[in-house]
Amino acid sequence: MANYGVYVTRTASATLSTGVFTAAASNMRRAKIYDIVVGSAATPADNAFLWQMQRCTTAGTAGSAVTPQSLDSADSIASTIVVGQAMTVDPTLTAGAIPWTVPLNQRATFRWVAAPGSELVIPATASNGFALRTPTAGGLVEVDSTVLFQEL
Repeated sequence: MANYGVYVTRTASATLSTGVFTAAASNMRRAKIYDIVVGSAATPADNAFLWQMQRCTTAGTAGSAVTPQSLDSADSIASTIVVGQAMTVDPTLTAGAIPWTVPLNQRATFRWVAAPGSELVIPATASNGFALRTPTAGGLVEVDSTVLFQEL
């Protein structure tokens, strides 16, 4: 089991995801998202954001792919989780499947660490996983996130 970290960013959007984390199309492996940091590096303003992790069944189209980085440089295996940021076409979202929601002011940064056994699990099913979204955004500013996960 290896641990990985990845940083994703985009301009906040009510219609497109900040980042998408899905199992690869082949050689799928499960992964557990256990740590999420969300905030904004933009000039401070009083904008409200609703952050959500929503289940998805496709990977969508990313503005750019992001390579997860191993948290232990001795781990020689590359992550099989596919990560995209600044989506140009959102993945197929599973209606109502939103296990993680955080309302947040742009001036604040928030960190969520899962209680043991309460991680968000990416299934070993091709292109299934989670979309990190800002479905309501008070301003169109840069939003930034760091997501840590463990592949099983």
